[in-house]
Amino acid sequence: MRHVTGCRLQVADLQDQKRFSTTDSQLLVQSCSSKGRDTNCEAALRSNTPVTCNLQPVACFSHIPVLARETIEFLQPAPGKIFFDGTLGGGGHAELLLEAGASVVACDRDPAALAHARERLARFGDRFICFESNYAEAATHLAEIGFFQFNGILLDLGVSSHQLDTPERGFSFQKEGPLDMRMGRSGRTAADIVNRADLAELVKIFREYGEEPRAMAFATRIVRERQHQDITTTSQLASLLAQGLPSGPRHPATRVFQALRMAVNEEMQSLEKALPRFAAMLAPEGRFAVITFHSLEDRVVKHFFKKHAAAEIDDPTWSAPKPNPEQLFHPSLPHSIVAGTAELLSNRRARSARLRMAKRI
Repeated sequence: MRHVTGCRLQVADLQDQKRFSTTDSQLLVQSCSSKGRDTNCEAALRSNTPVTCNLQPVACFSHIPVLARETIEFLQPAPGKIFFDGTLGGGGHAELLLEAGASVVACDRDPAALAHARERLARFGDRFICFESNYAEAATHLAEIGFFQFNGILLDLGVSSHQLDTPERGFSFQKEGPLDMRMGRSGRTAADIVNRADLAELVKIFREYGEEPRAMAFATRIVRERQHQDITTTSQLASLLAQGLPSGPRHPATRVFQALRMAVNEEMQSLEKALPRFAAMLAPEGRFAVITFHSLEDRVVKHFFKKHAAAEIDDPTWSAPKPNPEQLFHPSLPHSIVAGTAELLSNRRARSARLRMAKRI
């Protein structure tokens, strides 16, 4: 078992674990950091060099971490501390933790993100380890390689800028691509749901995950269309949903695409499963930061932190409040933190981001 204080991560510890083999570091991915310091990638762009990985062709990897200053200030990284980043993505938050002297263990579903992060963060040597996994299942992987406790845990939920901007991933209706939307490389695709789910399931997905007021109408359109042909591309689905509707600031397909992405990747189920697992893995006074981009996710995080930060619980039938047997955290902030004006001007995608934080007792 590795202890938090004075921990030194050893890459060699992973090399005999088949699940965490470093062979996928051989992926030839030319990538750029959000700080624009990768000259190899710049040269590739100038010469139109194709950029590929074993998942699919990818563009230059660029992702700006949101609420970075606020997140790092709360987590308080320092030498001797170890953090877990369950949504590594482009490695922006992890890089800031490492630059402060901390060690980082991280995971991501996306092989392209992992390949980029390994290259970007290689200079930190054995203070950085990453592996491929859905964060909701990471506790098992972490235990297998000897990590049971952390000074801080970070989850930055939602889809990355790179995934949105890569047409082959199928996340965006603004670009032609296959109707995929998987963050990893396994499981059913958005096309599977659109072409196989019955009317009731489609309505439920659109209403619950997309909060789409036209859920029934859109689901009915899809069911009718697929009687004639399968719906296999992003533009095909977007055009179908937009038929006969007036143009406006929000494309009619926006909420449906969001709902399908959340269903494909089981995002709500992953979050609900992971929160209690990670809370149990925090060291005393350990810090838990979660960034959400959707009201449903934010609500789950808010209620979890509130429930486990209350010192007392009460009931109308009781004569007085009682100590909360499920208290895990110090009293937390009653509100979330959102991006400031300066960040919104430089990163439009931060507009829906909300940061919630909790500190272990």
